Amino acid sequence: RPSAAAGAAAAAGLWSEVNRCGQNGDFARALKSVNKILQINKDDVTALQCKVVCLIQNGNFKEALGVINTHTKVLTSDVIAFEKAYCEYRLNRIESALKTIQSASQQTDKLKELYGQVLYRLERYDDCLAAYRDLIRNSQDEYEEERKTNLSAVVAAQSTWEKVVPEDLGLREATYELCYNSACALIGQGKLNEAMKKLQKAEELCRQSLSEDSDVTEEDIEAELAIIHGQMAYIMQLQGRTEDALQLYNQIIKLKPTDVGLLAVIANNIITINKDQNVFDSKKKVKLTNAEGVEHKLSKKQLQAIEFNKALLAMYTNQADQCRKLSASLQSQSPEHLLPVLIQAAQLCREKQHAKAVGLLQDFADQHPANAAEIKLTMAQLKIAQGSVTKACMILRSIEELQHKPGMVSALVTMYSHEEDIDSAIEVFTQAIQWYQQHQASQTRGPKSPVHLSLIREAANFKLKHGRKKEAISDLEELWKQNPKDVHTLAQLISAYSLVDPEKAKVLSKHLPSSDTMSLKVDVDALENSHGATYVRKKAAKLTGDNQQKEQGQGEVKKKKKKKKGKLPKNYDPKVTPDPERWLPMRERSYYRGRKKGKKKDQVGKGTQGSTTTGSELDASRTASSPPTSPRPGSGAAVSAASNVIPPRHQKPAGAPATKKKQQQKKKKGAKGGW
Repeated sequence: RPSAAAGAAAAAGLWSEVNRCGQNGDFARALKSVNKILQINKDDVTALQCKVVCLIQNGNFKEALGVINTHTKVLTSDVIAFEKAYCEYRLNRIESALKTIQSASQQTDKLKELYGQVLYRLERYDDCLAAYRDLIRNSQDEYEEERKTNLSAVVAAQSTWEKVVPEDLGLREATYELCYNSACALIGQGKLNEAMKKLQKAEELCRQSLSEDSDVTEEDIEAELAIIHGQMAYIMQLQGRTEDALQLYNQIIKLKPTDVGLLAVIANNIITINKDQNVFDSKKKVKLTNAEGVEHKLSKKQLQAIEFNKALLAMYTNQADQCRKLSASLQSQSPEHLLPVLIQAAQLCREKQHAKAVGLLQDFADQHPANAAEIKLTMAQLKIAQGSVTKACMILRSIEELQHKPGMVSALVTMYSHEEDIDSAIEVFTQAIQWYQQHQASQTRGPKSPVHLSLIREAANFKLKHGRKKEAISDLEELWKQNPKDVHTLAQLISAYSLVDPEKAKVLSKHLPSSDTMSLKVDVDALENSHGATYVRKKAAKLTGDNQQKEQGQGEVKKKKKKKKGKLPKNYDPKVTPDPERWLPMRERSYYRGRKKGKKKDQVGKGTQGSTTTGSELDASRTASSPPTSPRPGSGAAVSAASNVIPPRHQKPAGAPATKKKQQQKKKKGAKGGW
């Protein structure tokens, strides 16, 4: 029929257009041609497949999946399994993608590749590792390097999140991606210095690789290096170099990378550096962790850590309701995790509700016995903060798996000693020693372990220190039995027996080494003359002749200290008797008449206008009422003529001129007179 022939010719032309556009990568024009073909035949399987591919190439995954689900009768799972699974994977429907792949009748190489990606997103690293190993072993094409990179990424994830020691895959680290993944694996093992060297190598390889492309700018290179620099900053933070880490983190943020996952991790790490300081900056950074799509870029543990830090930030910023809401949500997601309940308890403590916090922790410890030890340690700390040391000790002693640990024994003994409960402290020692005895008896009958012997010695020393020598005897005997050559222990044992059984002490004292064997070859003189000696004996000077006879006759005579000759005033006159009242303050002396009010300058100009004052009136030393104790400066002649004796410390040298600077004293404002 002409209409059918015309339709077939039109379809052929459209298929040619689709083929040409597909080769050129113009999938938008190809999609238009495919839609025209489907108008001619809506159930054309090839046209429907092409439409799905064009939509995927254009990034329209939801629309492509809609086409597949609409035409399920035509597009069966055998025909379109990969495209359907890929759309579900890109739409972050990971579980659905896994079911689609597993339901396919034939596992093609494309499906296996996608299967590995799906397993990685589901964090099933063991299965993912096996899938990539199978792919590398059974395929030979140009994508081998990418598969090896993915394989190293799986190993790095195992090392980081599951703490699995990675096996050596024998991969040649020729690309910066492989170097980066190797560095991540080393970080998971705690080998930070080696990891830093790997990252530096990865940075160098990245620059070399990208600089070969003329179209790549320096900004593009820095954007590609952002994730490597972020990992470097993380290592610095783990090493305690927080200032360097913070500087590098902020440099990455300024680049504004498009990877929302990288930005979220960096923002979270900055918040952990800030802690309870610089909360304004932390509140700005926390917005980066809320970006769209972050939940699909990070692992579950990374997302959980971010949520924990959000709750802590809410607590530090006094947002109590928000803190409780976030911690309750975290607890519902991970009921056995410690951090949510610890955050809730910390918030209650900030609100001064210590009893409620302890009750909350106790309920959690009862519900989750596996995590009870860490919770009870926190409860004990709260009790100590409240001053209830005895209750804290009771809580600590209820942790059975830690009772015998040296650290726990030391803490309990210290706390009981603080409370002066010596009996309880000794009981702690006894229980710990018994545990080691039972544990050692069940495994071996050889010599006691160093920890066991250390506990026995500490128990003995503690008992001796607190006057419990009788109780210390059994411990000391056990120690001496283990090491008969230990003289210190033997001496302690003899001291303890001396109060209980003196005869036994005498018998044991025979085991002590003789004084000759115990003497140490020490040069006493050299020791006393050493730099660190606190007492040095003075060597006696050799006495000869008359001195020796004098010493023998008089015996030891203590040398008297020579008194230093006192200093005399510069104007001291030996002919003049010193003033007996010279040691008293001027105001307390018998001849002190007080200080004249006013100054000489105040006297000038008084009286009738134009009148002048004679020089004799201004000379206070000439007046009869002037006290002889305060001579005018420079009046050396008046000193010898005075009826009363002038104190030496107030005298001037005899050779001083009588009228020294007399004119200057009149001109000076505020200058005081001879008083």
